[in-house]
Amino acid sequence: MLTIEIFTLFPNLFEAPLRESILGRAVAHGLLTVGVHNIRDAATDRHQVTDDAPYGGGGGMVMKPEPIFAEVETVLGSPPALPVILLTPQGTPFTQEKAWALAETPGFALLCGRYEGVDERVREHLASEELSIGDYVLSGGELAALVVVEAVARLLPGALGNEEGARDDSHSSGLLEYPHYTRPPEFRGWGVPDVLLSGNHAQLRQWRREQSLRRTFLRRPDLLAKAELSDEEKRLIARWKSQEPGAEK
Repeated sequence: MLTIEIFTLFPNLFEAPLRESILGRAVAHGLLTVGVHNIRDAATDRHQVTDDAPYGGGGGMVMKPEPIFAEVETVLGSPPALPVILLTPQGTPFTQEKAWALAETPGFALLCGRYEGVDERVREHLASEELSIGDYVLSGGELAALVVVEAVARLLPGALGNEEGARDDSHSSGLLEYPHYTRPPEFRGWGVPDVLLSGNHAQLRQWRREQSLRRTFLRRPDLLAKAELSDEEKRLIARWKSQEPGAEK
């Protein structure tokens, strides 16, 4: 079982997502346990204040270190028994590779920032690492935490109905996923590629791999630099490059 502990100012944001779909099944089947902890519970003043104005001035508020440390240490001990991951736009980009790595651990904690972020002493003395889900700004780390939980939970053995699904998904192989079709075989005059109806599994695998390469080449060519490619696939990509407008002939 994988254990994830989430520390947040808005625990209600997690209630519905953790009950539904893959996450709900993973929890119900005992594959995953998720604890959601309200940082305000550790605030010592009557108004449960968890933020204050930044030293030196500037806009916005900063999350205070005392309630964060207190809540994390109440749940996880001191030092924390699990790695504490701070979700922040300044963190290392979250990737499928990182999701696999986290899925293979006994557990971890996610710390959700808010406002202008957390006091720097939280970064320096409590967080084990920092993760970012993208180069944009959200109001807080809660949605980012759900992204991490979802990405990791679906990799747990038994979480998906079809275990091949996680391996075939975009980014799992280092490439974008191939196109998918389902019934009917023709819709509004648009058909399904013949190879998908042929029953020839070797041709089907070859078609899917080539389509995955083609889609990655067109949409995310940066991924090809890290992908494991055969010599034939490298020649195929070189041919596509030579056919691009403006390519040297």
